[in-house]
Amino acid sequence: MLVKVFASAVLGVEAMTITVEADVAPGLGYAIVGLPDNAVKESIDRILSSFKNNGFERPRSRVVINMAPADLKKAGSAYDLPIAVGMLGATGQLPPDLLKSHVIMGELSLDGALQPVKGVLPMAIQARKERFTAMILPEQNAREAALVSGLDVFAVAGLREVVALLKGEGKPPVSKVDTRAEFFSTQDHFDIDFSEVKGQEHIKRALEITAAGGHNAILIGPPGAGKTMLAKRLPTILPPLTLHEALETTKIHSVAGKLPAQAGLVACRPFRSPHHTISDVALVGGGGFPQPGEISLAHHGVLFLDELPEFKRTVLEVMRQPMEERRVTISRARLSIDFPASFMLIASMNPCPCGYYTHPDKECNCSPQMVQRYLNKISGPLLDRIDLHVEVTPVAFTELSSQRQAETSAAIRERVVKARNRQATRFKAHPGIYCNAVMGSKLLKEICVLDYAGSNLLKTAMERLNLSARAYDRILKVARTIADLDVSSAIRSTHVAEAIQYRSLDREGWAG
Repeated sequence: MLVKVFASAVLGVEAMTITVEADVAPGLGYAIVGLPDNAVKESIDRILSSFKNNGFERPRSRVVINMAPADLKKAGSAYDLPIAVGMLGATGQLPPDLLKSHVIMGELSLDGALQPVKGVLPMAIQARKERFTAMILPEQNAREAALVSGLDVFAVAGLREVVALLKGEGKPPVSKVDTRAEFFSTQDHFDIDFSEVKGQEHIKRALEITAAGGHNAILIGPPGAGKTMLAKRLPTILPPLTLHEALETTKIHSVAGKLPAQAGLVACRPFRSPHHTISDVALVGGGGFPQPGEISLAHHGVLFLDELPEFKRTVLEVMRQPMEERRVTISRARLSIDFPASFMLIASMNPCPCGYYTHPDKECNCSPQMVQRYLNKISGPLLDRIDLHVEVTPVAFTELSSQRQAETSAAIRERVVKARNRQATRFKAHPGIYCNAVMGSKLLKEICVLDYAGSNLLKTAMERLNLSARAYDRILKVARTIADLDVSSAIRSTHVAEAIQYRSLDREGWAG
């Protein structure tokens, strides 16, 4: 008997339906065709053990499993359950007509228990799009799939429950989640706040500009000056995620298997901080079966690279194109996959190998050549893509011991949101552009028009600092953001002057 069961495969951050065909014919043995990887081939042993341990009859004939479309590689253990259900249907232990309206996914243990799988959210979205009425999933994944309305999601613990459900002998309750209520109730839950930071007002100002325009920034200062502490608080002043952004971010984390059990939508902007030993594939994504990297996991959030010069040069250079295009393309012989990567890059570094080159009190032991060699680890093209270069100095004792209450993240966030709203209005007619940092050259010429004083000021800075054309664009974008925070429709010379101040750490000025 031939039986069809429907499963799902994830390609990038989207899913497609897989038809698992099970056919029992005279003969002996088992065969899985349709480009399965080793994990899929090994499913037969897991399935047969789960049949034995749960009282189901083991097929005594030849079983052929076809996974269509046959030219798409099938990877992972998530196909255990649909293959097992197909085998039960083909041997008459399940009514085959009940399998047409369900998408079934899950990894089987030898005792028949179900283990969670990756990428359930895009699978559920695709199942609803193709008008399936229900999904059968492991208990740990049901809440994630229930974020998609119009689809009945059944959470099951093991193979026996699946069989009982399909036979109509026992129906577990449909998993339901009030997506909107839950999302908006957890948007502002942060464990840290800018009010905890003593002093560093100029750094807070720079990070406020960074958040308001979606810019990239680098913090340079000696050890213990507060670079990491400040960077970790940046998400607390970014605008709240919209439902659409939250869905996009959650899909990526789902595909990567980064969502905790019983998770809902990602409600806060992600903050990713990979170690400097990370490989280029782990950072941008890839692998034999392409998976999202750290830059995609930071989509709509912050990617923080601590101790930037310690990262391998090749790792940093592969970020250059994704930073411009806001996506990364992984190309293979058979397919090409796009992962979204619209992130804000925040980096930090010491000014020299010992860390005390710019320290006001401690003496630096590095020679000028050592300092320059250390700074040369970061390429000029990468620095050009970082909008704000900010010097961080140690906090004085008087500020550390002060009892004065610093400004809260909520107060700063309010100004940032207002500035972003002005940008949203400005770019309403330009889909895909939502903040100043992503403006193209054509829009830049239309929107960032300088008066005579501002133009002269920028010309002088370009000549003295020997800045590139890309740095010129960055200064204009930052100046536009400063004007938005200042509720100014025009970019004044004071805005340009402040924007230039954040380029003063370009290569010619760093090492004296």
